[in-house]
Amino acid sequence: MELINNLSLGFSTVLTGQNLLFSFFGVLLGTLIGVLPGLGPLVAIAVLLPFTFGLDPVSSMIMLAGIFYGAQYGGSTTAILINLPGEASSIVTTLDGHEMAKRGHAGKALATAAIGSFFAGCVATVLIGVFAPPLAELAFQFGPAEYFSLMVCGLIVSVVLANGSVLKAIGMMVFGLLLGLIGTDEMTGLQRMTLDIPELSDGLSVAAIAMGIFGLGEIMRNLEDTTKREFSVSKITSLMPTRDDLKLIFAPMVRGTFLGSFLGVLPGGGALLASFSAYALEKKIAKDPSAFGKGAIQGVAAPESANNAGAQTSFIPMLTLGIPSNPVMALMISALIIQGIEPGPAVITDHPELFWGIIASMWIGNLMLLVLNLPLVGLWVKLVSIPYKFLFPIVIVFACVGVFSVNNTAFAVLTMAAFGVLGYVLKKLECEAAPMILGFILGPMMEGHMQRALLISGGEVSVFVREPISAGLLAVAAIALVAAVLPSVRKTRNVALVDED
Repeated sequence: MELINNLSLGFSTVLTGQNLLFSFFGVLLGTLIGVLPGLGPLVAIAVLLPFTFGLDPVSSMIMLAGIFYGAQYGGSTTAILINLPGEASSIVTTLDGHEMAKRGHAGKALATAAIGSFFAGCVATVLIGVFAPPLAELAFQFGPAEYFSLMVCGLIVSVVLANGSVLKAIGMMVFGLLLGLIGTDEMTGLQRMTLDIPELSDGLSVAAIAMGIFGLGEIMRNLEDTTKREFSVSKITSLMPTRDDLKLIFAPMVRGTFLGSFLGVLPGGGALLASFSAYALEKKIAKDPSAFGKGAIQGVAAPESANNAGAQTSFIPMLTLGIPSNPVMALMISALIIQGIEPGPAVITDHPELFWGIIASMWIGNLMLLVLNLPLVGLWVKLVSIPYKFLFPIVIVFACVGVFSVNNTAFAVLTMAAFGVLGYVLKKLECEAAPMILGFILGPMMEGHMQRALLISGGEVSVFVREPISAGLLAVAAIALVAAVLPSVRKTRNVALVDED
């Protein structure tokens, strides 16, 4: 009964003209971002982050959430029709989706992706509503030591699941932690690493760093790609799968949904890992694995269900614990902080309309995606043909205006430019930036919890291993780190976590 009352609150919150408009705008923009290669939800959210300052907290979070899960859907459209995944999580969809399109079954593949995404989105939203409140109740039992250990565990697991070298990922995480220390120590009031620059007394702007690393850095990398996009789209006929097709996709859709829902909660997991894992699982248990890669409809249903489910369940640790499971969730936390809301378990009790409004908006947003996108397939394909040289100046202008508007200072724009160059260099060095942004967001929180834990214990470092929950979380982090460097595990990890580059 309590869940029904909470959902009623959520729907009454989102079913207003303003919030419906922001939900529609979010999923529409998310689909557009997903369709266009070289962009992504991370870039879009980073650019829009400063603009959310003037919005209502509920409206801004509904819009940002719609961008995130809408992008997962949009990436599948061009992946199926022209073998060009707009999103990294849609790479695996090209394997069978485009083969189906070449055989004249493009409509069936698109409908399968839409049905799988809608089903996964609805199930994942139910899971958020069911499991998030108990998790938040558990989080209220956490003290400073447990929170510190939880954040350490989250960072380590995100490093283990990051693309590329574990050593590079650890280096990026440490670099992010150091960046988070710049500014004024809350406990002592002393300034650290500010280089006598007044603008650094409050620390670096997360919006400037995110837009630089993930926005400008990505633009510089994409400008190097001089290949011309040439493609042809087969005529799209029936969009309805047959009854036999529905029987074939049902089980993969269910497996992909629950696998993606689980992986979405893990730090460093999310849509990319979920889609690859779901595809690998279906291929392994299939009666005829050789059919995969040749137009198997199960090869579309499973990853598309998994990536949408993984995108939505990644909201669980962000909303209940204040722990981001991926860089997009780190920016979501920044959006909450900009609105003056402290991320964590208190969000459910202090801001129930925000929490349940986001959940209700996911149901409505998934329905909008289902109804909206199939009729607009032709439009999305035409947008892909727009030369990138016309797109990137628009992104840069929005980024500069947005980051300047946060504090009305040119220093933020210069910071963004500097981190844009850094982001480009990191791409060249094959260093994953995700652990860095997670370290930057979590670093100050970790420091605060560590200081409070030591203050309460009288300076006893053993407090982190005396408490059972804290000791258990640190043990999980240690096991994950040790396992990641084992040769057999490292080989499996390198195969599973293939980067889009």
